Amino acid sequence: MSHLPLKTNLLSQPLTLPNGVVIPNRLAKAATSETLATYSNNPTEKHIRLYQRWASSEIGMIITGNIMIDRRALGEPGNVVIEDERDFEILKKWAKTVTEQGSQLWAQLNHPGKQSPKGLNARNISASAVPFGTEMQSLFATPDEATHDEIIEIIQRFGRSAVICKNAGFSGVEIHAAHGYLINQFLSPLHNLRNDEWGGTPEKRRKFLIEVYQEIRKQVGTDFPIAIKLNSADFQKGGFTEEDSLEVIKALAVAGIDLIEISGGTYESGVAKAPQESSTIAREAFFIDFAEKVRKHVTTPLMLTGGFRSAEGMNQALKSNAFDVVGIARLMAIDPDVAKYLLVGTDSKQKVQPIKTGIKKIDSLGIMEVLWYTQQLNRIAQGKAPKPKESGLWAFIKSVLRSGWGTYATQRTRIKS
Repeated sequence: MSHLPLKTNLLSQPLTLPNGVVIPNRLAKAATSETLATYSNNPTEKHIRLYQRWASSEIGMIITGNIMIDRRALGEPGNVVIEDERDFEILKKWAKTVTEQGSQLWAQLNHPGKQSPKGLNARNISASAVPFGTEMQSLFATPDEATHDEIIEIIQRFGRSAVICKNAGFSGVEIHAAHGYLINQFLSPLHNLRNDEWGGTPEKRRKFLIEVYQEIRKQVGTDFPIAIKLNSADFQKGGFTEEDSLEVIKALAVAGIDLIEISGGTYESGVAKAPQESSTIAREAFFIDFAEKVRKHVTTPLMLTGGFRSAEGMNQALKSNAFDVVGIARLMAIDPDVAKYLLVGTDSKQKVQPIKTGIKKIDSLGIMEVLWYTQQLNRIAQGKAPKPKESGLWAFIKSVLRSGWGTYATQRTRIKS
C-alpha cells in the first residue's frame, strides 16, 4: 500500500466543465452492469443502498449502470428503463441519495441493439442484420435492420429519457456509444452495412450518434452536462478504428459535448480490453496513448476507464495532462470505500484479478468480467460486504440461473401488461 503527500495528489482536485459545472474531484465510478431493477424494469431500494454506499466514499461522480430507453429493448433482465415518469419519485430519491452527500450522479442511457440475450426481447434491431461471430451466436440472435422510422423514434427516446433524469435531479447523462451496443453498432463498418443516410461512409455512420446528442441537448438545454462513452477502437478486424473514433470525437467537440469517456472493445472482442504495449501497461491506463492523440485535437475534458490499480499510477497518468478524470469500476465492486483511500493517496487493500471459471469455453467468451462483478454489486445492494475471493464458477452458475429466470419473468411481465 502506497501513500502520497496530499499536496501532490491530483485525484483530489476539482474539475470545472466547459459549461461551468464543477466535479468535486477527479475520481469517477464508471458504469457497471447492475441488473437490480424489477422484472418490470423499475428502479428499487437496492439502487438506493448501493449508490448511497458509493457516494459515502466521497467519489466525485458516479455513472449509473445501463439505463435503457425502451422496455422493448433490454440488454439484460433487471435493467432499469426510463421511458416515462412512472418511477419519477424513486428516481428523485436515487439522485438525492448521491447528491446530498456531495457526489454527482450521471445516468448512462443506452439501447442494446442486437446485444441482448436470446429470448429476452420479442425482437432485436441493429444498424444492419449482421449476426454475431460463431462463438457468440448461441447467446445472441441475428437482428433485424432498423427502419428509418425506428431510428427516429430511438433518437427521440434518448432525449425523453434524458430530460426525465434532469427533472429528477440527476447531475448529468452519459450516452453509451461503446462496447458493442446499438450506437457502437451504427459506428462500426463491420456491423453497419447500410447505404442510406445512416451508413455507407464514416460521416453517415456517425449521423445516428450526432442526432442522439442533438436531441438530448435540445431537451435538457445548455447547462445540463452530457457525456459520451466511446470506444477508442473495437479491436475487431474491419470494425471501428482509432481513426474513426478520433473523427467522432472531433465532431462531438464541435457540437459541444461536455465530457468524453474513452474505453474500448465489445462483447465479441473483450470489453475494456487491455492493450499489449508494455509501456501502456506499466502506466496502468489502458487507453492513455489514444487520449494523448485526442488531446492534440480537442480541449473537451476526457475520462479514462480501464487498467487503473493504484493512487500512484493514477497520479502519474493525470500528470501527463492527456486526460482529466480517472474512471474506476471493478475496484468499486470489491471495495466500495476505495475512493476514500485514493483521495488521500492510499491504495485499496483489494486488487482486481482476472475472473475465471476453469471452463475454457466459458472463459474464452470474456463474460465473467461482467457476471462476477454484478454478483458483488448485488451483495452491496443487499447491505452485505463484497466477497473478493468468491469462486468464478459459482458466480457463473448463479448468474446463469438468475438470467434464465429473469428472462422468463420479464416475458411473463410483458404478457400480463
